[in-house]
Amino acid sequence: MSEFQPILLTLPSSFTPSLALEILPYGLTIHRILVQTDGRTHDIVIGPESPNGHVSQKYTNTIVGRYANRIPVGTHVIERTGVKSEFTALPNESPQVSLHGGPTGFDSLPWTFLSSENPPKLFSKAELTRLHSLPESSYSFFRLESPSGDQGFPGSLSVEACIALIGPENPSTARLGEVLDNPEYTLGSIVIVYRAKLEEGAKTVTPVNLTQHWGFNLEASLQDGPGPFLVEDHTLTIKADRIAELASNSLGTGNFIPVSSLPAHSHASKPIGQNMPTSGYDDYYLFEDKVNSSTPSRLPLVSFNAETDFLKDLLLTSNDKGSRPEPLVIISSAKSGLKLEFDSNQHGVMFYSNAMANVANGARKKIHGGSGISGNGDGYGPGTAAFLEFHHPLAAFLYPENRDAEDTLLTSDELYHNYVRCDVKSKQSTKAA
Repeated sequence: MSEFQPILLTLPSSFTPSLALEILPYGLTIHRILVQTDGRTHDIVIGPESPNGHVSQKYTNTIVGRYANRIPVGTHVIERTGVKSEFTALPNESPQVSLHGGPTGFDSLPWTFLSSENPPKLFSKAELTRLHSLPESSYSFFRLESPSGDQGFPGSLSVEACIALIGPENPSTARLGEVLDNPEYTLGSIVIVYRAKLEEGAKTVTPVNLTQHWGFNLEASLQDGPGPFLVEDHTLTIKADRIAELASNSLGTGNFIPVSSLPAHSHASKPIGQNMPTSGYDDYYLFEDKVNSSTPSRLPLVSFNAETDFLKDLLLTSNDKGSRPEPLVIISSAKSGLKLEFDSNQHGVMFYSNAMANVANGARKKIHGGSGISGNGDGYGPGTAAFLEFHHPLAAFLYPENRDAEDTLLTSDELYHNYVRCDVKSKQSTKAA
């Protein structure tokens, strides 16, 4: 299979309106999220028209890793639970900054599409049984092997990802809200689960902090209006009480600033454009302690067995709240009627408003009113997307207060577990009203 051949995930045809994903093995890229509602097809993530365009249009809906965000360039001594190692962060954003895993991160590598002949190894028997009960067209597994020394990181790391679609509990009730005079209804959910483990060998420790670097625009497919559509009118809620203090080169300082002192960063059902800094947003938000998930991001390998099941609640249908947590982040558009609700076991989210984008670079999808041609001058400019990247705090291993806690380190004795779930909802839009 070509690394640029899209893999299509769909729900059964009985589920209407529809929700579908196109995934590329290259960079574990979510090339399209297709939604049909109000008689219109939307693609709610920005990006190039051609799958090959992701080679130059970097970090657009790809995974990033081994380490999300920014690390100071240089050699770092690390230790977790008595296991010591060191790694050398390599420059790529600037001579001082290593970004998203280094010059050749997980975003620019081909991932292996897994099948029954080459099944996943980092999911338990109980979890695989649960996943295999879903429609075959609705989920896929992928694997990447990162050798010791890759981009300066110690230890051979095996990474697996499962991406799945979950439909409403009953297709016939997908639009039940409309019947009950509540115009909002659920289309389904997108679930991404990352697992990672250091391979057999000498005991070691390595930094791991993965995320999907996906950028959303819930109005970009409304081609019958002026474009390109910006996200400034999207309403955003982030249940965070602090943001990371950043140095002038965007490296974290280890300090956090109360959101209460920064009105621009108090996203409590606030339009993105309201009080938006002139430079846009590129900030890490730390969730309130009371809303943090109880699902661990690491667990001892000795406790991981055939009966282990961290997917039971995660794969609940959209209509079955069960023990599902309240969303940590909500973004919606009155113009399209679309709303996304996210939860995760990660302790924060990076919100980036595509502030450094340049319309002269890259391509804009045809469904978003672009030519689809790279360098045609009609790419995505600043403010055209809301990137929401769920991961643990920036370079947490650098700060002694995180030692042996949420230090974003993984030892040979642990299994890494990271999830994000996005519930996709819709209601009658102002365009259709």
